[in-house]
Amino acid sequence: MIRLRTDFFAESLGMGTSMNVLMPQAASGIGMEGADATNGADGARGVPVLYLLHGLSDDCTIWERRTSIERYATEKGIAVVMPEVRRSFYSDEAVGEKYWTFIAEELPQLVARTFHVSTAREDTFVAGLSMGGFGAFKLALNHPDRFAAAASLSGALDVTSLDLSWTGTLGERVWGGRDVSGTADDLVGLVERADPTTLPALFLDCGTEDGLISQNERFIAAAEEHSVGLTSRLRPGDHTWEFWDEGIQDVLDWLPIRG
Repeated sequence: MIRLRTDFFAESLGMGTSMNVLMPQAASGIGMEGADATNGADGARGVPVLYLLHGLSDDCTIWERRTSIERYATEKGIAVVMPEVRRSFYSDEAVGEKYWTFIAEELPQLVARTFHVSTAREDTFVAGLSMGGFGAFKLALNHPDRFAAAASLSGALDVTSLDLSWTGTLGERVWGGRDVSGTADDLVGLVERADPTTLPALFLDCGTEDGLISQNERFIAAAEEHSVGLTSRLRPGDHTWEFWDEGIQDVLDWLPIRG
């Protein structure tokens, strides 16, 4: 893989920010096999791309530091884009920056202009952990025409019931203390109102000892009630990188990556 630390100015944020990007590379060596960035039946279309989102206490480096995502992605011939969104909950903050505008609008345009990735819905995926699981499903449910599949690992999937007291002023800074029910951040509500035939494939993975298990159970129940296709797995585990390192491998195996 080619690994790039990319620093750039984001107009939607009004400041510089960063992302880490992994691009497939045709290479061979000791313990290393890779696909070129022109893989697939039609090399002109570019490689499939996974937007991989970080959690509340993390940054754009965390997936590479805590998992072997580069090795896993190499085996799949897929590009991985890991953006920086700080503690924004992938939202346009009431007091802060417009991270939803950044992640949903500006970032994919920048990636398409800069890297040899496919822009086809069939080749575009999103996944994340905890706050990033929320971000992944938020993108998938609000922009189902852009993603073939989305995965949430231990996601904070029901922010309408999230206890933010331990995070201090986070709720005020992100949402201004307002009720987010019925908004783009209300994932359970979005599932209840969605046309199931338009949605991408959804994958949910959460540990039964995780403090967010009840939110994931509510999301599963809403999906089942409204006939939304969802591959869900509740298994022994907690809010840990051991759990997510295993989970992201399963996500990559599950993604409908075209040949």
